[in-house]
Amino acid sequence: MNQTHFDKMKNGNGFIAALDQSGGSTPKALAGYGVTEDQYSNEEEMFDLVHQMRTRIITSPAFDADKILGAILFEQTMDSEIEGKYTGDYLSEKGIVPFLKIDKGLADVENGVQLMKPIHDLDETLRRANERGMFGTKMRSVVHEPNEANIQEVVEQQFEIGKKIIEAGLVPIIEPEVDINSSDKEQCEDILKAELKKHLDQLGSDEYVMLKLTIPSKANLYKDLADHPNVVRVVALSGGYTRDEANEKLKDHENLIASFSRALASELNVNQSEEEFNNTLQEAVDSIYDASVNKN
Repeated sequence: MNQTHFDKMKNGNGFIAALDQSGGSTPKALAGYGVTEDQYSNEEEMFDLVHQMRTRIITSPAFDADKILGAILFEQTMDSEIEGKYTGDYLSEKGIVPFLKIDKGLADVENGVQLMKPIHDLDETLRRANERGMFGTKMRSVVHEPNEANIQEVVEQQFEIGKKIIEAGLVPIIEPEVDINSSDKEQCEDILKAELKKHLDQLGSDEYVMLKLTIPSKANLYKDLADHPNVVRVVALSGGYTRDEANEKLKDHENLIASFSRALASELNVNQSEEEFNNTLQEAVDSIYDASVNKN
């Protein structure tokens, strides 16, 4: 494990940028950036365009290690280069900790939850993540309804894979998202917290994870998880909230920092001049940093 990266993630002020849209979400991400589907004719061209977008974000002076602790990458972004360096190396040299999204997407909703699809090439992916200088990984499940047995299944799957990631020398970001539109969101979060605590307590003293969670309805619900000795950091996803909504909600929670995707890049556009692009990104970075660091 890279101790410099660990110390930055554990103690640094800032947030994590989620630049890991993949598969079915890539056309939506490109469309939000002003690149329509008639501008590419196959998957290779689509991923080239999304890498250009991510390169523009990562190389911007607004994408700065003083406010951004880490960045989560899609696999093809990890394998692509920025200014002649692999993306992870470029980020590390910039002082930003690189993570890799490793899940293969979500299974269909069943019993109020969405488990992860099988990750058949996990060992090879983790080998390459180490080779490409990743500090950790991220994998996402979703909870829609407050069924204790099924939420338990979500958390068990996350930690079962998480242990393999730890054994590979990486830090897993465990991400059991709670749907912000769930009619029983608060109850889902109470059950989820109990399950997470149970699994955290079973980790060895040298086994570390991060948690990426929906901003909870109760203020400071996850504060004691953030204080757990096996937790490097607890970060929050924007989950469909606008940036302003997510920032306001985040300010009510101590020891919870942002790991936003859409809320970070939603106002960026391919047709903006470099000055417009950098200023727009800077405004987003500043507001998310402020919500992560300056609490009510």
